[in-house]
Amino acid sequence: MAQALAPVTALLVSIALLIAGHGLQSTLLPLAGAQADFSDVAIGLVSSSYFFGLVLGCLGAPYVIMRAGHIRAFAALVSLMSAAAILHPIFVDPVAWSVIRIISGFCLAGFYMIVESWLNEQASNENRGKIMSVYIVLLYAAMTVGQISITTMEITTFVPFAVASVAVSLAVIPVSLTTANQPAPITVVRLRPVKLYRNSPTALVAVLLIGVTQGGLWLMAPLYGIQIGLSNDNAAYFAAAVVAGGALAQWPIGRASDRVDRRLVLLFLAVCAVSVGFAFIMLNVEGVAMAFGLAFLVGVATQPAYAIAASHAFDHADPDDYVETSSGMNLAFGIGSSFGPLTASLLMENVGPWGLFLQVVVIQGVLAFYILSRVFQRAAISEEEKTDFDYAASAQLGNVLSPEPLDVEDPYVIPPEEFPAYELDTALEDGAVVEEYWPTSETDEDEPSEPEPQPQPASQ
Repeated sequence: MAQALAPVTALLVSIALLIAGHGLQSTLLPLAGAQADFSDVAIGLVSSSYFFGLVLGCLGAPYVIMRAGHIRAFAALVSLMSAAAILHPIFVDPVAWSVIRIISGFCLAGFYMIVESWLNEQASNENRGKIMSVYIVLLYAAMTVGQISITTMEITTFVPFAVASVAVSLAVIPVSLTTANQPAPITVVRLRPVKLYRNSPTALVAVLLIGVTQGGLWLMAPLYGIQIGLSNDNAAYFAAAVVAGGALAQWPIGRASDRVDRRLVLLFLAVCAVSVGFAFIMLNVEGVAMAFGLAFLVGVATQPAYAIAASHAFDHADPDDYVETSSGMNLAFGIGSSFGPLTASLLMENVGPWGLFLQVVVIQGVLAFYILSRVFQRAAISEEEKTDFDYAASAQLGNVLSPEPLDVEDPYVIPPEEFPAYELDTALEDGAVVEEYWPTSETDEDEPSEPEPQPQPASQ
């Protein structure tokens, strides 16, 4: 394992630093917004803006990478994200924070694309699964550390914003100093949502609805915590418990879906989510132990659902369409997530804190009924036809990229010769002499150039 991770150690360090800073911001902003007397809807708008930026990044960040290359794009995006983090305490306004979060979301989408393509480039067929599994575990661990690190700081001061900015800034250093070559051009596909829906209606609809649920839970859980009387520190632990529950449940639930119809697993998770949501609504949630326990359970019931839905989509996709399927699922999840915090905040402002879990009940209930209808309309595929559950390829954290070469004959794939950042690399690989970059030749080196004629003085 150590030998497999050695080539990507610098990249993993950068990932840990940036995601820790991102996790800190994700928990800090709802709490700081509440301290600044933002309304619930304003906090929801700020939170939704992050996911809106993530969607824009899924569409636009590939062109930044194509234009500048991985290393320069990485440095630019991470530096911009660091600058955005430090602007929050300078412009304490919901509209300003929304714009800043759009920028952060865009940068993070590009970050995920770069690091995942880099990891794929460094991995071999024998160790790719190990490397990507370590990557996913590191993401969840760094996110959780970032969330709970706020308990060591005073959120009414400049300090937590500065710490988040510094953590993100430090992420540039390991990659900037690496001696490893930048990866080959990223795989960019033109999405066809109609085709995605025809391949697997259940997967696409489920991912959209799961995005609404998870987007609301991820970013509005800290606000729920303080509204039911938890301290700021315990509200941060409450939000971390949701993520921890999902992280621990991903693998066993994913492996179970390899043995039965994945739609039934999604149905089971949706019913469990509705049940836990009702528990939040009907019970008078008091005390830290009760709040943390229910938060952990709602994480178990909701967080693994995306991976199951994505795996179901892969079951019905041709291998040549895996990259397009992965990109489409991530984009659909981002669209759903961009609505989640805003609609949850509207409910919380009108009915109280439990409005967050009213959204969970409604959305997951709709999902359960839809999946049930699809079970009777389409027969399940056999176990032999299924793709094995892939924790990395079905994680909603980024745009997982294919290690396979680009199919330049596919009209829905942008070939590498159209990537400005890689034109020189392509020419060198082909053995071409690029005169416009290095206008030298053996003749120039061996033969001295004739001196230019000197102007003659004018006759007297």
